[in-house]
Amino acid sequence: MTVLPDDGLSLAAEFPDATHEQWQRLVEGVLRKSGKEVSGAAAEDALSTTLEDGLRARPLYTADDSAPDPGLPGFAPFVRGGRPEGNTLGGWDVRQQHTAADGAAVLGDLENGVTSLWLVAGADGIPVSSLDRVLDGVYLDLAPVVLDAGRDVEPAARELLRLYQERGVAKEAARGNLGADPLGHEARTGDGGLDFAPVAALAGLCAEEYPGLRALTVDALAYHEAGGSAAQELGSSLATGVAYLRELTEAGLSVQQAVAQLEFRYAATADQFLTIAKLRAARRLWARVTEVCGAPGGQVQHAVTSPVMMSRRDPWVNMLRTTVATLAAGVGGADAVTVLPFDHALGLPDAFARRIARNTSTILVEESHLSRVIDPAGGSWYVERLTDELAHAGWEFFQWIEREGGQAAVLRSGRLGQDLARTWEARSAKLAERREPVTGVSEFPNLAERLVERAPAPVPPSGGLPRVRRDEAFEVLRARSDAHLAATGSRPRIFLAALGPAAAHTARLTFASNLFQAGGIEPVTEGAFEDSGATEVCLCSSDTLYEERAAEVAGELKTTGAGHVFLAGRPGQYPDVDAYVFAGCDAVAVLSATLDRMGVS
Repeated sequence: MTVLPDDGLSLAAEFPDATHEQWQRLVEGVLRKSGKEVSGAAAEDALSTTLEDGLRARPLYTADDSAPDPGLPGFAPFVRGGRPEGNTLGGWDVRQQHTAADGAAVLGDLENGVTSLWLVAGADGIPVSSLDRVLDGVYLDLAPVVLDAGRDVEPAARELLRLYQERGVAKEAARGNLGADPLGHEARTGDGGLDFAPVAALAGLCAEEYPGLRALTVDALAYHEAGGSAAQELGSSLATGVAYLRELTEAGLSVQQAVAQLEFRYAATADQFLTIAKLRAARRLWARVTEVCGAPGGQVQHAVTSPVMMSRRDPWVNMLRTTVATLAAGVGGADAVTVLPFDHALGLPDAFARRIARNTSTILVEESHLSRVIDPAGGSWYVERLTDELAHAGWEFFQWIEREGGQAAVLRSGRLGQDLARTWEARSAKLAERREPVTGVSEFPNLAERLVERAPAPVPPSGGLPRVRRDEAFEVLRARSDAHLAATGSRPRIFLAALGPAAAHTARLTFASNLFQAGGIEPVTEGAFEDSGATEVCLCSSDTLYEERAAEVAGELKTTGAGHVFLAGRPGQYPDVDAYVFAGCDAVAVLSATLDRMGVS
């Protein structure tokens, strides 16, 4: 440890030490002004944020917030990274996904920053017979290939191995993953009929002859995309990994060989700290599993920017979401990162979208120098504590799966799907109430935007767990508005009646305008109600002016033909006011009912 010399410049020496109790008293004063009389730990708790899995993010963390020793990078329990050098020798593996047989796009990616390929092959993507053409011109000894072929894993893997042999790639030079994931395929499709014997044979072949190839992927995206929490994603991945270890060792592989055949795939979201903690916790938990199995080792991680967070409206905002998610994946220590193009939810990405996706990693690695620091979040009291708490939550969910008979059992019984559905139901309520805002969709929507159109992408496998999106409830409302616009030439409208001077009504006028546009309803603020073409009105002003004028104005509006009168503010007792809109109200329910009354189907 380097000791700095005593140069007489001790930082903040002239300031007295601040105590935790002093900070709490300041918090108490702020809360008192808002009408909350709480003190001590209760005051601090009032500022905490509730997360999924029973976790809470507190407003202040100190050295007293203990967590287990995370160890050193490259050593058990691998919290700080799977390799001693981290990603400092060139950054993480920039892995781009391809679902269509477009060899030019593949070469374009590799020539401009992508370092490995993720090919969705088989019935749900690139035909197996087209792999030769798609990989034409690709130096297979330099560019690792990761397959994702579902039921077609064996023919796709055999075809890739044939290409290695045909093109003279030495067996020790072949790198990547054959992508076998029977339980992941079952989670996606409900098809539990895959025979594990061919998978075990591929794993044995890789273990014996292809040291740089892995045979299996533990893809936790299926559980994330079904609405699962971070702990549910972790627990499901552990249970799947353990199931594969059992199958492989029963097929004759040693524990060490079986462990070496697995790569784990996780979602990286715009909740950067939760993503960082999830990747660190995943390595810690898998280290515990391998230790118990007698073959201690790290976890190879592939992080993918979350499809759940990708919006179809204002898709350009997805560039920002994926940038934050990629940063989190890099800080969390992922070995490979896939940035989904911003138009991923709309169909096949175009060349511009693929370029932005691959350049996201390039900027973070080359310009921001993110990979030059090993475990940048290490030592953060918040991150270390969150990692520990999430690890316990994930382990608890893993133990529940094991008690229920394992991953295959909870999938086939429907119990896992029910658990994931309950988690998504709770999150959907937050989305509907805009407590979890979606920029460009539930917040700051743009009714004038032109929808981005893309060629259709291959239909992903279905029949198993659902695929959810944060924007889905609001997307339904906007689609209703679009259909009305196409049929009538105009969108459904609501008149916003501003009472009093701008200082009194601006805040609530802005709130109401934002709210109704999220449902595709055009706000009208100019002129008189009679000339607006609207049948519904929302009063916008201050509480003081509501007391003075709301009842009178609402009555006049009803007289002049208003069928429904809203008031932007907390519910009160105003005659002729039919409903209230306020921060935290169920926006989806309000907007859906409004469109129903307007006859917008």
